[in-house]
Amino acid sequence: MPAEGLWKGTDGVTRCAWCRAADEYVAYHDTEWGFPVRDDRRLFEKISLEGFQSGLSWLTILRKRENFRRAFANFEIERIARFTARDVTRLLNDAGIVRHRGKIESTINNAKRCGDLVDECGSLADYVWRFEPDRRTRPKTLTWALLRGMAQTAESIALSKDLRKRGWTFVGPTTMYAFMQAMGLVNDHLHGCSIRAHAEKSR
Repeated sequence: MPAEGLWKGTDGVTRCAWCRAADEYVAYHDTEWGFPVRDDRRLFEKISLEGFQSGLSWLTILRKRENFRRAFANFEIERIARFTARDVTRLLNDAGIVRHRGKIESTINNAKRCGDLVDECGSLADYVWRFEPDRRTRPKTLTWALLRGMAQTAESIALSKDLRKRGWTFVGPTTMYAFMQAMGLVNDHLHGCSIRAHAEKSR
């Protein structure tokens, strides 16, 4: 029997148990979550969708992701930065996404702020990867009990604080840790998960 927090699927693969709820979760877990991302568009998509996820299940967001991509110009940062009040109204009427005015306006605001950040740091990727934790500070064996206690870390708090200072919104430390997990700044596949080694090898 797999250890706590792990699940063995019908295909014989042992995975982090959180992904067992839906096929979409399994695919996301196996091919995206924890794998390093260095493309600015994909990073901005991830940070935006983590903001939209706040207070909701990630599965809800995952199932609406293609709708979000269509509605938000495939998360092209410069295009979103030019969105106007008319776009906000359009998005509020789009049943395919999460129609939350604050989160919609936050995404547009963050795209505008991202331009300044890229001017200073070269790229969003260069900026974000500055917050990669020292591997010596990470658990030698990541268990479910340890992971549950890591809703935020010193690095996610620092990232959140710095982004807020730059005018970004919906970037709290818990949201930023979820972002760090999603884009591979940390590899939080549990030890014993068959995908952990694949995510680590891609770093």
